Amino acid sequence: MVGDNEDGEGGTIIFTGATSAVRGRGGAVGFSSAKFAVRGLAESMARELGPQGVHVAHVVIDGMIDTPRVRERFPDAGDDELLDPNEIAESYLHLVEQDRSSWTLELDLRPHVEEF
Repeated sequence: MVGDNEDGEGGTIIFTGATSAVRGRGGAVGFSSAKFAVRGLAESMARELGPQGVHVAHVVIDGMIDTPRVRERFPDAGDDELLDPNEIAESYLHLVEQDRSSWTLELDLRPHVEEF
């Protein structure tokens, strides 16, 4: 993505994280520390690669994604409680298409009913 790219547009790298990347969670020491590390890697890469035309972003997914398996496991979950995978994809596409004058480093996606 970096090199002799004449137009200065080197692409986009998106890391998917979780709320544990922002604040630790009891009972999940290994998971939280790994997600903290991914978030740190994304920020370091953004600082290093951004000036070279590569957009690096970290997306926090805070909530359950609406899939058949989730619906089967949580049959009482309402539509408002689940993240729509198509809308997640739209958010990712927006990151890829962003103008370099206003790149996003971190995006937090959650259903509107999710508690912070």
